[in-house]
Amino acid sequence: MPDNYTTSLTSAHKRFLEKLFMNGVAFDPEVLRVYASDASLKVGAVLAVVRPENSDQICEFMRWAEAENIAVHPRGRGTSLSGGCVPTIPGIVISMLGMDRILNISREDFVAVVEPGVSTAQLQAKCEKLGMLYPPDPASAKATSVGGNVATCAGGLRAVKYGVTRDYVIGVEAVLPGGKLLRFGGRSHKDVIGLDLGRLFVGSEGTLGIITKLVLKLIPKPEASASVLVGYPSLDVALASMGRVFAAGILPCAVEFMNETVLEILTKTGEVPWPDTVKSLLLFQVDGSNDTVPFENARLSHQLHDALWRMEGVGKDEEDKIWAYRRRVSAASYVLGPDRIGGDMAVPRGSILSAVRRFEEIAASNGKCLIAFGHAGDGNIHANLHYDASDPDDVRRTEKTHHELDAAALEFGGSLSGEHGAGCLKDVSKQLGKDEHALMLGIRRVFDPKGILNPGKGY
Repeated sequence: MPDNYTTSLTSAHKRFLEKLFMNGVAFDPEVLRVYASDASLKVGAVLAVVRPENSDQICEFMRWAEAENIAVHPRGRGTSLSGGCVPTIPGIVISMLGMDRILNISREDFVAVVEPGVSTAQLQAKCEKLGMLYPPDPASAKATSVGGNVATCAGGLRAVKYGVTRDYVIGVEAVLPGGKLLRFGGRSHKDVIGLDLGRLFVGSEGTLGIITKLVLKLIPKPEASASVLVGYPSLDVALASMGRVFAAGILPCAVEFMNETVLEILTKTGEVPWPDTVKSLLLFQVDGSNDTVPFENARLSHQLHDALWRMEGVGKDEEDKIWAYRRRVSAASYVLGPDRIGGDMAVPRGSILSAVRRFEEIAASNGKCLIAFGHAGDGNIHANLHYDASDPDDVRRTEKTHHELDAAALEFGGSLSGEHGAGCLKDVSKQLGKDEHALMLGIRRVFDPKGILNPGKGY
């Protein structure tokens, strides 16, 4: 990371920003404080916040920022759990929430053209009204933006069947440092001409350019769906049951797991329908046509014969009641402490049980309690640790545990992150080989020679 950034704004800098963005710029310390952090609760230093409304403004801004050697920190809705929005050095936050239009949804092409600030949930709802589906479905969809999902290659609940954000981005418009506007891909679902540079932006964590427009592939909306929440005496028994489901050739669109600690906090923080004998949960969803869903649901149910308890639902209203327990987990977990480090490591699907048990051992050895849940269908484990930031010893033990969990995930042949990205919290050199890491940094320099975009983030 270069060490010659401009880390304070002159009156001339401020006049330039005010002329370019007018009411879309802020220097007030109280406003800047909001943009200095994200959901990771890490805090950086913000010189100004700008909120562009069009790509012309961004082109001019990026020409100026590169010439002045000022760090630029892209931001969506600030939901990053890895510090992806937090300035590592003083710089200007560029909030993309002023570009939040859905420009086109086509029933003929099965594409959506959107600006990056669009709410993920809003896009999904509008597509579904037209009989189409945008499958990427992060659990925090109501709070996230599409641009933020693209920046981290968000996965989510339906990834086991439908894949992740990368699988649906077919066109990207972006502004590079220096102000050049480039377009990659387009509305065609298949395009093999040249290198797929647009895909590089997916998961790049705001390090290559400022995304201004996205073309997203859509699929037909399934006619029907059904969900079942099943309880087991332990996570061991639950994951053995899940293994039989896949071995039987059944591909649910979602499979979630919750370990014993999750059930303890759900029981402490609200009413639950399962009996005390249930210590671990699996949550399945199948979808398809009106004819096939009952058949698939019956096949699934047959493989869950060893469950102690189950709760079934068909259709949105019934299923929402079931999924509410899974969506309660993050909020309920704060009963264990006011602050949180959220792990999102991924391991091979067959290693989930061994990995979770190893993670629990590591946490206990440091006097911590591990909350483990996540996307069992693709091995994505949310290994969360709660602590009290006002207690230095608790902070030390929590950070030590977090780093040890990351190391353990790699021992299982896994990844430090399945969907949140590296941000400024993960040391990617632990996972990437020296030559591979160097190649990634070289590609980054091609797009951003002076290193002004989100320095110290990602890779």
